[in-house]
Formats: sequence, C-alpha cells, structure tokens
Amino acid sequence: MAAVPPIAQEHRAPALRFVVRGVTPVAPAAVPTLEFAVAIDSGETVIRSILLDVQIQIAARQRDYADEADAGLEELFGTRDRWGSTLRTLPWTRTTVVVPPFTGATTTHVGVPCTYDLEVTAARYFASLRDGEVPLEFLFSGSVFYAVAGGQLQTTRIGWDRDVDYRLPVAVWRAMMERHYPQSAWLRLGSDTLTRLSAYRAEHALTGWDATLLRLLETSESS
Repeated sequence: MAAVPPIAQEHRAPALRFVVRGVTPVAPAAVPTLEFAVAIDSGETVIRSILLDVQIQIAARQRDYADEADAGLEELFGTRDRWGSTLRTLPWTRTTVVVPPFTGATTTHVGVPCTYDLEVTAARYFASLRDGEVPLEFLFSGSVFYAVAGGQLQTTRIGWDRDVDYRLPVAVWRAMMERHYPQSAWLRLGSDTLTRLSAYRAEHALTGWDATLLRLLETSESS
C-alpha cells in the first residue's frame, strides 16, 4: 500500500498593522525633509522584508480653518462660502520604503522631502495655515516576504484597507521651513517675466529682488 503524503500545513498571511508614531524634521538635510516613524506589527510572523509603498494625502475636510487662512486657501478651494462642496482630499506624496527583516514588530522611517514652491498644491496648503494640525491619511500597499514553518519563503500583497490617520503639527512644518529659508519664500516666474524684471531692476539700479518688487508695488499703489 502506497504511503499517504502528509497534509500540507495551512498558514495565514500576516495581517500587518500600521501606526504613525511621530514626525521629526531631518537635520542636517540638503532640502527640507520630514521623517515619519511608522510602527509595523506582524503578530508573531517572521518577516523577511517588506517592499512598502506609502501614499500620503491631506484630508482637508478634517479640520477647521481660521479666517487668516482664507487668502491662501481660496486659490485651492474658492471662497469660504463654497467650501462645503469644494474642500477635498489633496495628494501630497508617494514613496517606497524597503523594510528589513524583523519578527513581531519594528519601526521604519518614511522620509518626505518638502518644497516651498507655492505653485505646488501641498506647499500652498501648508503655507496657508498658521497653527493647529494638518490631517493626513497614510495609505499602505506593497509586498510582504515572510517565513512559514520549515523556513519556507512566502509572499503576499498588503491589503488595500491598511490606511492610518495622523495629524501633523503645523508648527513642525513651519519651523523646518524657517530653518531652511529664514524670513523668505520662493516665487517661481516665467523666463520672459524674469527677463523683464531683471531689466527693470538694472534700469533703476535696485539692489535686490525684494527692492525690485517693492518698487513695483509702491508704483502700482501710488498710481
């Protein structure tokens, strides 16, 4: 009588749990960068690695706004009387992190470079806020490589329901930008506009771009 092959032992894919523990500005850094500490819990599963895709969105509806934010936010959402229908979730960034081996739980760090270019939607939103918190949504996806009994390597996808909320203090973002760009802001111009502005600066022997723009503003206000 032929031997009956052993029944393969069933195993469950790890149900990963994510929590954003905090955020810290990276210093020193070539560009303003925020680093989010993300805790990952796999239960008792031995994780060989995770190719973790992280998408971060700004959940603009999930906070109140002071009147002083109107000027900046009107460019994004229109006048305040329309915000009931125009406030929407804004995409911020997307990145991929390779998480090294661990068993049970670990913490990985997600670095997010930040721009002060006010033509970028997320930067304009941040710059419009003076205090409070920015409501963020972290959406996790990617591939998990894990070991089962006997050391065999398995892989599975991270479920689409692995999303986490986090509230980023506005003060953290503003302090980071002030450290990189003290008492200044970025303004992007078209090449033709810059050529004309440079000619105006040279014609009036102005010492810098601030002086050039102030002269134009004063001329406009006095006319």
